[in-house]
Amino acid sequence: MAVDSSYRVHFRRRREGKTDYRARKALVISGKPRLVVRASLKSMVVQVVAAKPQGDEVLVSAHSNELAKDYKWKAPAGNISAAYLTGYLGGMKTKASSIEEVNLDIGLSAPSKGARIFAALKGVLDAGVNVPYSEEKLPDEKRLQGEHVAVYAKSLASSPEKYQALFSKYLKQELSPEDLPEHFAEVKKAIAASFKHGGKKA
Repeated sequence: MAVDSSYRVHFRRRREGKTDYRARKALVISGKPRLVVRASLKSMVVQVVAAKPQGDEVLVSAHSNELAKDYKWKAPAGNISAAYLTGYLGGMKTKASSIEEVNLDIGLSAPSKGARIFAALKGVLDAGVNVPYSEEKLPDEKRLQGEHVAVYAKSLASSPEKYQALFSKYLKQELSPEDLPEHFAEVKKAIAASFKHGGKKA
């Protein structure tokens, strides 16, 4: 650790790898709510957050666990299709709360092309929320819908043991991975329908 008199210790959350204060400052100065997207191995969280003098205020929140609870999603909650649907759900909640524009906040996540954070962003955009973004970062539409999963599952027709091992979570929920694109479309339609007459806001 540096001991020179000019050395300054970083803020605790920066040392812990939780907050990029330079990026956060720019987002706060914009005056617009932040679209906070965070991913773990098994879930996605999409929130709309406003910076207040007393601290951040969460205006809208959507979690991938809601997909199974409220919309009968049977596939894993941490995959790219679930990320899109969580973003779509968050976007619909945002529109229902009369919030029209937000700025994306990905925290310390690497802005890799096609990453789940950008799948969630695509869902928010498709819900009708205005978010500045770069088109080249968004995942392919077929990938969002789970086409790559269906194609790979079909390729394992001659390897039943490998098929069972790789797709055990799908099969446990009585969902054939080959049917993921159709299931994705059904859940997206169910989310849209739940907001047709006002829907829930938070």
